[in-house]
Amino acid sequence: MRSAHSVDQVRAAEAELMARLPEGTLMRRAAAGLAVTCARLLTRRRGRVYGSRVVVLAGSGDNGGDALYAGAELARRGARVTAVLLAPGRAHGGGLAALRAAYGRVVVEQEVGLADFSCADLVLDGIVGIGGRGGLRPEAEPYARAARTGVLVAVDVPSGVDADTGEVAGAALRADVTVCFGTYKPGLLIDPGASYAGAVQLVGIGLELPPAGVVALQHADVAALLPVPGAESDKYRRGVVGVAAGSARYPGAALLAVAGALRGGAGAVRYVGTAAEEVVRRFPETLVTEGGPAGAGRVQAWVVGPGGGEGAGRALAEALAVDVPVLVDADGLTELARLGPGALAGRTAPTLLTPHTGEAARLLAGAGAGSGSGSGGDGGTRSAQTRPPAAEELAAARLATARRLAAAYRATVLLKGSTTVVADPSGPVRVNPTGTPWLATAGSGDVLAGLAGSLLAAGLSAPDAAAVAACLHGLAARHTAGVPGAPVTASEVAAALPAVWNDVRAAAAPEPRSGRPGGTGA
Repeated sequence: MRSAHSVDQVRAAEAELMARLPEGTLMRRAAAGLAVTCARLLTRRRGRVYGSRVVVLAGSGDNGGDALYAGAELARRGARVTAVLLAPGRAHGGGLAALRAAYGRVVVEQEVGLADFSCADLVLDGIVGIGGRGGLRPEAEPYARAARTGVLVAVDVPSGVDADTGEVAGAALRADVTVCFGTYKPGLLIDPGASYAGAVQLVGIGLELPPAGVVALQHADVAALLPVPGAESDKYRRGVVGVAAGSARYPGAALLAVAGALRGGAGAVRYVGTAAEEVVRRFPETLVTEGGPAGAGRVQAWVVGPGGGEGAGRALAEALAVDVPVLVDADGLTELARLGPGALAGRTAPTLLTPHTGEAARLLAGAGAGSGSGSGGDGGTRSAQTRPPAAEELAAARLATARRLAAAYRATVLLKGSTTVVADPSGPVRVNPTGTPWLATAGSGDVLAGLAGSLLAAGLSAPDAAAVAACLHGLAARHTAGVPGAPVTASEVAAALPAVWNDVRAAAAPEPRSGRPGGTGA
C-alpha cells in the first residue's frame, strides 16, 4: 500500500527527527537519495554520469537546498552542473556552497538559465517544495513552458502542484520522475497533479509518521480483499446482489450492470426491472423477479440506478428501505440529488455513491453546497436547490470534492474520473491509479456499479468494495486496450474481469517452495 501524508504531518515528523539528529543530516539524506536516482537516469540515458549536462533550478528554502546538494554530488562524479538561482538572495547557503566547492557553475540570468535548460541531459526541479501554494511565481513560469530535451526530475513534488491536493493553479513543471522524501504526498497520487509527476520514487529518510490520510492499494492489498469461496460455500453464502437497472430507453445498462455483478464475487445476481427478458436471454444464470426491490426477496446488497430512467425514484426508495448495503449510480444519483441527504437519514446499512463529476455537482447542489441558495435536505422533494458547482472545478479538486460529498451524505463516495477517489466519512481516502482514458466509453460505469455491488454482497465494506472494484475495473480496461492502446467497449471490460482477478491473485501469491509436489486436493 502506498501511504500519502499531508504537508503538516510531514513537517511535524521532520521537526521531531531533526531534533534528534546533527544539523543538516536530514537534508543530506534526501539529497543523497536524489543524487542516486539522477545518476541512474543519466547512466541509462548516456551510459555514464561523467560529462553529462545537468541543470539545477533552485528556488528558495529547503527544496532548493536538496537540489543544490544533489547537484554537488553529481558534479563530484564529473557531471557539468549549472545551478540557476530563481531567488538569488534567498538561495540555500549550505547547498550553494557545496555546489561551488564541487566546481559547479552558478547563474542568475534567466536567459542563460533557459538556454541551459533546453539542452540539458537532466534538469532538477527544486523551485518550489511541498509548502508551495497558488501556482508558480512569474520568474519560474517560463520554465514550465520552455522546450527541453532532457529528463526532468522533480524534488519532492513538481513545482506548481499542490502537494496536499494535486490541484494545479496555473502553470506547472511536468516531470518525468518525481523523487519524494519520507512518504508519498497526496498530490502525487491524484490528478491533475499525478499527471505532472511522472514515475514517482520514494526515498526513505527515517520519518516516523502517523496513519496516512490518503492511500493507494497495490495488488497485494487488493488480493487480500478479494472474496474467495470456501469448501462449504454455496451461492447464498457467497452473497446475492440485487440489480435494479435499465429502462425502455436504456436496456443495455441492465445488461452491463449484470455483467459486472456476475464477475464480482457474489454467488448470485437477482435482477428487477423492465429488461428482464433481455437479461435472461444474455445471462441465463440471472435470477429475475417481477416488480421492484420491495418484492424481490432477500439480497445482501442492492445496485440501483444505471439506466433506470423514470423508474429510478421508486427503485431507490424501495432499496433504501431495506437494511442492506445500497450502491446508488446514474439515474439513482439524480433522484438522490433531488431528495438531498435527508433521504439517507436513519440508514444503518452502508450506502455507496458512484458519481462522475457532473453527478457530483448535482449532489452537492442537492446538499446545499453549490453556488446559490437553497433549502436543506429533509428527505422530501426539495423546492429550491442551490446552483450546481461547475463540473470542471470539481474535477480540478478531486480530493476535496469526494470528501465534501462523503461528509454531506454520510456515505462512502466513489468519485469516477482520471483518478478514481474513494472517500468515507471516517478512515483514509483511497485513490486508484489503474484507470485508462480508454474507459471513457458508454456503459463502463454500469459495469463498475455491478462489480462494486457484487463485492458489497460478498461481504466487503463499502470503502473496500469501492476501492477493489475501481482497481479491477481499471485493470480490465488496460488488459482489453492493450499496448499502446485501442478503443474498448464496456462489454469487453466486463469480459476481462476474470483474467485480471486471476492476475491480481497470482501477483500477490508467494513464490512456490521447492520440494515434493503437493497432493491432489479435496
